Amino acid sequence: MSHQLVVVLDFGGQYNQLIARRVRECGVYCEVKPYTTPLEQIKAMAPIGIIFTGGPNSVYDEKAPHVDPEIFNLGIPVLGICYGCQLMAHTLGGQVTAAQDDSAREYGKTETYYNTDCKIFKGLPSQGISWMSHGDYMAKVPQGFDLVAHSDACPNVAIADESRGFYGVQYHPEVNHTENGVAMIRNFLYEVCGAAGDWTMGDYKNTAIREIREKVGSGKVLLALSGGVDSSVVAALLAEAVGNQLTCVFVDHGLMRKDEGDEVEQAFARWDINFVRVDAESRFLLKLAGVSEPERKRKIIGEEFIRVFEEEAKKIGAVDFLAQGTIYPDVIESGAGDAAVIKSHHNVGGLPDYVDFKEIIEPLRLLFKDEVRQLGRELGLPEYLVSRQPFPGPGLAIRIIGDITKEKADTLREADFIFRDEIAKAGLDGGINQYFAVLTNTRSVGVMGDGRTYDYTLALRAVTTDDFMTADWARIPYEVLDRVSVRIVNEVKGINRICYDITSKPPATVEWE
Repeated sequence: MSHQLVVVLDFGGQYNQLIARRVRECGVYCEVKPYTTPLEQIKAMAPIGIIFTGGPNSVYDEKAPHVDPEIFNLGIPVLGICYGCQLMAHTLGGQVTAAQDDSAREYGKTETYYNTDCKIFKGLPSQGISWMSHGDYMAKVPQGFDLVAHSDACPNVAIADESRGFYGVQYHPEVNHTENGVAMIRNFLYEVCGAAGDWTMGDYKNTAIREIREKVGSGKVLLALSGGVDSSVVAALLAEAVGNQLTCVFVDHGLMRKDEGDEVEQAFARWDINFVRVDAESRFLLKLAGVSEPERKRKIIGEEFIRVFEEEAKKIGAVDFLAQGTIYPDVIESGAGDAAVIKSHHNVGGLPDYVDFKEIIEPLRLLFKDEVRQLGRELGLPEYLVSRQPFPGPGLAIRIIGDITKEKADTLREADFIFRDEIAKAGLDGGINQYFAVLTNTRSVGVMGDGRTYDYTLALRAVTTDDFMTADWARIPYEVLDRVSVRIVNEVKGINRICYDITSKPPATVEWE
């Protein structure tokens, strides 16, 4: 693709994906590469800028990650963040040491003072909060660098050699806690690197469609469509590119939310593709009968999904391409080069051996989730699919505590729909990142119509979060919770008690199972 490029060199920091997302949010394309990437490869990529990420190491340790010093002779601007700042200082002749006293160590929100004559602080307030996380200290700043930001405890919070385009910050501008942090990154991109801002989803869509057509030619493409955001956007992109050369197999396991299967099928009616919907509800429920342990539920559903997809694939015969909804965080988290593996993803590295295909095609492999959603909008997918909340692969099976029956699934489907409906009517859906109902395995005594009931307790769960690594329970107004409770108890048979989960993550997880 002919976009300008910024390379983000990964030194193992916890916010590396977030740095890349911030760059792209500023309209500039970037890729995360391991710090071990050869210098010749970086030169061949012709980046307009390079960003060194944070990391857990100390630059003066013998086994700490380093870069080829020649990277500073490429004439390419560099921004070092936290460890990246210290690495720059260490490599260019400065001195980094362990902080000698507590006052030189900084963690969390810190009042910081900026020199607004420096390009990366241009047009910004001269004072604000930055998010610190460092126990090392730049005892000596390299020759040619100026101090351009300080805190009450640290005189060299940020350094700059503006003649060479080198900048280092001890804090993390990519996190929300740093005031004007994204604006600082934007200044580096536009004021220092000369970015044109040529990265848009509309442009990506057109480029991706053209490249898919060239790659696929007259071949056949097969996609397992789950109905989630990623697979739906892949399906729409392929449908635009190759039309009826695409076959989508949608396995409806009967554990989706209310009307969801019909909505997925309806969304793809506009395209001339081979859409295969497999009604496998009874098959999955039979396999799950009597199973209460959540990991067994997950394993059974995953294995049965493969078996159903395999059977449908055999009916189709040999295909040229198997499409997958792999997205960029999957690639990064599964490890690149010497980067740490956060968690392995089924789409990365492990190719299925039960389908007769020649090659994998992954059109979203370089996109973050928010970019995937925007691409879906560019492709004309309905908002109910594009903005679909995270939904576990096993579906309602892990939101039903204990064994699973069709009756329980239908009960939970109706209750969950009412909860989501009232949240939307109250205009709260845009501010809550995930909300759903859980059918517990607890039954209790109630009174309805002057009669005794002994029915299930339903739990409501709603959280706000930036990254789903941590989450806080949503403060839903009492009157909204009251309407939800009244409707569910009156409209859904088998439930006589409603509870609201007010546990954050950690210590809890978002899902119950």
